[in-house]
Amino acid sequence: MKDLLTLSEVSTFLKVPKSTIYKLARERRLPGHKVGKHWRFVREEIEAWVQNAGGGEALVGAASGNGSHDRYSLN
Repeated sequence: MKDLLTLSEVSTFLKVPKSTIYKLARERRLPGHKVGKHWRFVREEIEAWVQNAGGGEALVGAASGNGSHDRYSLN
């Protein structure tokens, strides 16, 4: 079985507020799954998201080369 994380655990892992995690998940910018009214996150998907989001840059403010934000950016 895959390791599932709660919204609070992802917030701690990424070191961002819970409200940010909720917003990104709701906007489908962060991989997550809704179970009833609760969010759950697969650890491997979050780790892959972090790896793809940075692209050698910091997560916050990371953008693609054309000046627009990609789907993995926190902005």
